Amino acid sequence: MNYEELYINGEWVSPSSKEKIQVENPATKEYFGSVPAANEEDVNRAVAAAKEAFKTWQFTPLEDRIRLLTALVEELTLRIDDMAQVIVKELGCGFKFARNIHVIPYIEDIKNYLTIIHDYDFEERFDEFIILKEPVGVVGALTPWNYPLGQIIKKLSPALLTGNTMVLKPSQKTPLVAFMLAEAIDKVKFPKGVFNLVSGRGSEVGNVLARHKDIDMITFTGSTKGGIEVYKIAAEDVKRVTLELGGKSASIILKGADHRLALSKTLDKMYFNTGQSCSAYSRLLVPREEKEEIEKLIIEMTKDYKFGDPRDPDTIIGPVASKQQFDKVSYYIRKGLEEGARLILGEVPKESKGYYIGPTVFTDVDNSMEIARNEIFGPVLCIIPYDRVEEAIEIANDSVYGLSGAIFGPEEEALDVARRIRTGTIVINHGVQLHKGAFGGYKHSGLGREGGKYGLEEFIEIKTMFINNPIT
Repeated sequence: MNYEELYINGEWVSPSSKEKIQVENPATKEYFGSVPAANEEDVNRAVAAAKEAFKTWQFTPLEDRIRLLTALVEELTLRIDDMAQVIVKELGCGFKFARNIHVIPYIEDIKNYLTIIHDYDFEERFDEFIILKEPVGVVGALTPWNYPLGQIIKKLSPALLTGNTMVLKPSQKTPLVAFMLAEAIDKVKFPKGVFNLVSGRGSEVGNVLARHKDIDMITFTGSTKGGIEVYKIAAEDVKRVTLELGGKSASIILKGADHRLALSKTLDKMYFNTGQSCSAYSRLLVPREEKEEIEKLIIEMTKDYKFGDPRDPDTIIGPVASKQQFDKVSYYIRKGLEEGARLILGEVPKESKGYYIGPTVFTDVDNSMEIARNEIFGPVLCIIPYDRVEEAIEIANDSVYGLSGAIFGPEEEALDVARRIRTGTIVINHGVQLHKGAFGGYKHSGLGREGGKYGLEEFIEIKTMFINNPIT
């Protein structure tokens, strides 16, 4: 599956360089596709197209923008299985998981934004002034490999609906589904330059976008280290910046909690996508006297999660996404053993035909250990015992991150604990994290929010027009 061209100014065009980025299947270690490795000249062409398109797109009637996004939903719906198959190959998850988690919910998310925009008030009138909500301008979108379609749509939908234009740089590891999205956008005939796709390496495309004088906003999802680098570059030009970064989220089991409910939700977060989710509940805080019972239940319940070759239709969870991930997660598993944590499930990964790492659970973890403080981004769970609820709250908050979390226990107590956790999203008992809710983090987990009207408003500037003298 080889793409030879970039999508710029409503056309598929030849890149300035003949260099390619090869796309590897992490289940087999075989290269199965490629995309152009764009350079600064390509970025300049894309930004110029987006800048020119913004002149008219910002004034396009909202009804026209809604019509185009609605047509995109219809076109993407026809391509659900094809996109899922590509994600299976470039990311390594099972087909059912790719279809039901990576594709369908994000098409539904576009529909949610279409509902929100219908009722959104772009103009607020007061006696003395009018508040106008206007687009920021040209948006540079830098998206990650772990949700290769979803993280694009979370940025594209609100940006375009509010009148911005976009230049997208997808991850170099999982870029193919982004090209399929561009094909769908081309099919429904968005105006030239409204959406542009420039694939390439972060240093050669991402940093150029972040620095470009005609980019008004950067929206980035990825590692905290990468986000800080992009933030510093964008700050030189005082660009609007949103960052969705890393996490080391805590799931807290209180006394009186439903253990099966708590572990089902925690293990889903840890095992699905092979643990490669920034919002994974990677620290499990448990009452010390209940630790042994919970450990046994984790071992029992893990048997319900089908890890393996994604070509097997029954597989839900495949390999990690790359050799870089394999080496990183392997390092932390070895490190956990060195630090004195006890491994009750899993082993140090071994080289095989793919980058496979099975479910891994450490217990007797201290929150000062590297495995408890650093984002591992693999299916590695750390069980941390606590003696008092106050201690659990302190442990949960003792992190540079603050992205996600969960509390399980008696409802009122769980709500009280949740209010005291410094994190952007938190699930309580039977609660479900929805795309239509705001998502984003405190501290090193980022700046800004995605989802719902809060995600929409990240792409809006506020203009105040004073119309009456309040004295007269």
